[in-house]
Amino acid sequence: MNIFKEIIHNASRILTYGVYIISLYYLCISFFGLWKKKDDKEVKAKFSFALIVAAHNEEIVIDGIVESLKALDYPKELYDIFVVADNCTDKTAKKAREKGAIVYERFNKDKKGKGYALEWMFNKLFKMRKKYSSVAIFDADNLVHKDFLKEMNKKLCEGYKVVQGYLDSKNPQDTWITGSYSIAFWTNNRMFQLAKSNLGLSTQLGGTGFCIETNMLKKLGWGATCLTEDLEFTCKLILHGYKIGWAHKAIVYDEKPLTLRQSWRQRKRWMQGFTDVASRYFFKLLKKGVTSFSFIPFDCALYSIQPIVTVLIGISAISGLVQHFMVTYNVISNFNTVVYSINISLFTILTIVASIFQYAYTPFVLILEEKLSFKIFLYYIIYPLYVLSWFPISIQGILNKNNKEWSHTVHTRSVKMKDLKKAN
Repeated sequence: MNIFKEIIHNASRILTYGVYIISLYYLCISFFGLWKKKDDKEVKAKFSFALIVAAHNEEIVIDGIVESLKALDYPKELYDIFVVADNCTDKTAKKAREKGAIVYERFNKDKKGKGYALEWMFNKLFKMRKKYSSVAIFDADNLVHKDFLKEMNKKLCEGYKVVQGYLDSKNPQDTWITGSYSIAFWTNNRMFQLAKSNLGLSTQLGGTGFCIETNMLKKLGWGATCLTEDLEFTCKLILHGYKIGWAHKAIVYDEKPLTLRQSWRQRKRWMQGFTDVASRYFFKLLKKGVTSFSFIPFDCALYSIQPIVTVLIGISAISGLVQHFMVTYNVISNFNTVVYSINISLFTILTIVASIFQYAYTPFVLILEEKLSFKIFLYYIIYPLYVLSWFPISIQGILNKNNKEWSHTVHTRSVKMKDLKKAN
């Protein structure tokens, strides 16, 4: 019995130390996002763009994205707007055409999902007489800042083949869920994406608001058709030696789910996709890192196992709470009979200090991003509930990784650019 207890104790310590090291790694990276380089230089419009919007039954929001793309501050002859009406049964195609988009309708009940729709559209694009030097990808519920293409053009001129833009929120103050999503995305933009860019690491594609050089896309092929096509293509790029650039001022406003139920479904799909991609790319990325003597594939490999890391953090936290409850129980039960000696380790103290620091650190980052309002601060007080929900969601995602059915997030209202004062 003692041997069994010892094994459990040692396994718990190894797990705790592993989780602590990973958390410390990301915390240290985040510090490099505190600095944001000023980049006000003007660059001549060089690249032409095919702007592709993947849409499935999005008649309520499709006019908003098309209008915002038409209003971009970039030479109109250097970009065209394409909408892929994918398996639509509503008026998405009709409304997009009325707003001036070039619409392609796709019907395929066997290959459903954004990844398949994009691959189909790319093949159409490659065969067109008119050639575009780059493609930019958007979701139907997005709104796009007028400077998006100017900023992307800058990064492409620097030599990047793929560039991710800043993912902002259309509706941060609607509910505590949209507020939590927004806090997560804002901090990710600054503490993860910008930080990695400053360090010379590759950033990660975020599903929307990114561009790809057409020749590279044609040469490499898309092939990303799982539930998280952005992560799959990110891994593919890094395996082939490409580094994804970051354009902090190329802003895309995304609509966040309003309810916990909608959020749960969406995040479960993300974790299913992450687990699927990790099972196919994790060891390939590790091998690439060893053979190329590059840290970038290692960093991407670690990012790909996000569901596993989340579950390990949850298990570690539960284990720690159980141990502290046991200590408390022993203190209470022996209080009148023996003097109980409490041995608080340096590791425990460091963990508590790091947790408190990180909780206080995030509002500071939100201030830097000019996102902290009184209402967002109130949402941040209950933000830990949103964070804790990732634990069961990640477990579900891991257990259901082989379920490839796409779950569509329904949008019920249309927000226009004029409603976003910060975007004008």
